[in-house]
Amino acid sequence: MSRETIVLGAGMVGVSIALHLARRGRSVVLVDRKAPGRETSFGNAGIIQREAVQPHCFPRDAGSLLRMLPNRRVDIRYRPASVLAAANPLWQHWRYSEPRRYARIVPEYASLIMRCTAEHEALIEAAGAESLVKKEGWIEAFRSPSVFDEQLKNAADAQKRFGVDYQTLDQASLKAHEPYLSEALLGAIHWTNAWTVVDPGALVAAYAQAFAGLGGHIEETDARGIAPTANGWRVTTRGGSLEARELVVALGPWSGAWLRQLDYRLPLFPMRGYHMHYAASADAKLNHWLLDFDVGYLLAPMRAGIRLTTGAEIASIDSPPRTSQLDAAEAAARKLFPLGERLDASPWKGARPCMPDMKPVIGPAPKHKGLWFAFGHGHQGFTLGPVTGRLLGEMMDNEPPAVDMSPFRADRF
Repeated sequence: MSRETIVLGAGMVGVSIALHLARRGRSVVLVDRKAPGRETSFGNAGIIQREAVQPHCFPRDAGSLLRMLPNRRVDIRYRPASVLAAANPLWQHWRYSEPRRYARIVPEYASLIMRCTAEHEALIEAAGAESLVKKEGWIEAFRSPSVFDEQLKNAADAQKRFGVDYQTLDQASLKAHEPYLSEALLGAIHWTNAWTVVDPGALVAAYAQAFAGLGGHIEETDARGIAPTANGWRVTTRGGSLEARELVVALGPWSGAWLRQLDYRLPLFPMRGYHMHYAASADAKLNHWLLDFDVGYLLAPMRAGIRLTTGAEIASIDSPPRTSQLDAAEAAARKLFPLGERLDASPWKGARPCMPDMKPVIGPAPKHKGLWFAFGHGHQGFTLGPVTGRLLGEMMDNEPPAVDMSPFRADRF
């Protein structure tokens, strides 16, 4: 089969790219081993994070690093062998988190985040997916007065510099928003211009259906290899091969391994997350997505039940799951909100594709004509998929992109 463009990867990023290219009139085939939205994009917290203008940096102070060492935290855990395997990108991550470097990174990263809801809105309308999205914001709640004060300062800075909207909730206001929470929380930030999604996988699937409605082809198959040809690119699959003039690699945490076939060595590393769904006990109801900031887990009222998501685990993509982090998060969550029984047979796990400088790779491959990269979005692939699709489409059609794309080029390392 020959097409104008092949997009490898059917998560939120890949599907959004395919849909944007199809809207531009391109003939596109979208390739993934699973149906659209069934890998990393399926299991996230379901927030389109307009407030997330400050990316996750590596802790720099000795106290934070020492608190990580016992490996019993909910927000971050690690496997020693995986830390050693990712030692170079983790070291780079620590270096890029130095305050002066981080200060330069934030506005570059924010240039993408600031467009996230507008770009999602266009695709939500195209896909007829309005019923999946709530525009009521989400809540970040705190136990420590000093931590709360520090995050309020960050919120005020984000509002001034990047147009983030929020409301400060004292304990009484938080209780009015969420009457079934315990008294452990002293206040919260309500991020009011973020959106939430009751079924993240279904939103990706809706975008994919809109893509198919424009004549796009979805190939659910194992890709085995990629190689340049005289006229473009060939993707070898389980059932044969696909050819196209241009190829987009949007394989999330698997992108680095695939591109080693072409002698690219990008410092991409995975950060694992887990989730489980729960019923609510008795008549209890959770009204908003809620992060217990000091502990490090999130509760999200979704179609499938109340989804509990963990923080990050430094673990290789293929390593077997360890449920201790999720178990610890569940124990803390049960003291905060009356969760009922587990609704899933086993925990879900997935890997976030992270770059040391906390910015995705978006743009042309440095050494190959017609090859394009779109990966490394860290915690925000779900948020940034549509804006990535727009910007990459503009670049592929030789149009000036809506933002400066030099901070996201592949040859910056």
